[in-house]
Amino acid sequence: MSHGHPAEKTDSAAGSPPTAVPELQENLRRLDRLANLGLVSASIAHEIKNGLVAINTFVAVLLEKGEDREMADMVQRELKRIDGLATQMLRFASPKPAAQTTVHVHHILDHSLRLLEHQLGDRMIVLKRDYCAIPDTVRGDESQLQQAFMNLLFNGVEAIGSNGELTVVTEITTAKDGVRQLKIHFRDTGAGITPENLPHVFKAFFTTKKNGTGLGLAICQRVTHEHGGTIAVHSQPGHGATFTVSLPVE
Repeated sequence: MSHGHPAEKTDSAAGSPPTAVPELQENLRRLDRLANLGLVSASIAHEIKNGLVAINTFVAVLLEKGEDREMADMVQRELKRIDGLATQMLRFASPKPAAQTTVHVHHILDHSLRLLEHQLGDRMIVLKRDYCAIPDTVRGDESQLQQAFMNLLFNGVEAIGSNGELTVVTEITTAKDGVRQLKIHFRDTGAGITPENLPHVFKAFFTTKKNGTGLGLAICQRVTHEHGGTIAVHSQPGHGATFTVSLPVE
């Protein structure tokens, strides 16, 4: 019996209490559930925010026509409230894994730009499109790609403010290793990005906007990476910015 006591003391000093392992496992399970909840929340929040763009556009048109202004004003206030809730959800979430289907990039771009027509008109922003990518098909998740494109387009519109140009260009390039890439360039004539901010624009929670969440460009980067692509930015203060998304051609 005497030989067992020293060993018991050594184990007690070097090891953890017996209850530590079950507690650790439970904490890991809790973190896993929170991560899954985050993925679901991000998916829902993005769909809400994208849908709200179309609804807001429709309400704005009704207000211009003077049709039931009181009701339209009430709907618009509620839409802002819902948008705020969705934004809060995005602060604690991230995109769901991308599905893999054949999608047409030009179709997604056109749909996204149609949702922005009213804002572009109000801000006197000229839209230029130059679709040179043939074919324009990639493998991926249409909804997630639209989320990324919408974030980049919103970014451009906000950077311009008013009386500028927003340009969307697509092209097919071939890398040195023979891999073909479909590139989408989003160019704006805004104030540009300062050199000290340029390396940080894709970092989560980094923002120079007063009410920004700092998640838009981080989500764009994650979506692009999940589709096997890359995203880059080129900018000089006073000369606007160009965000380039590169995706593997199907």
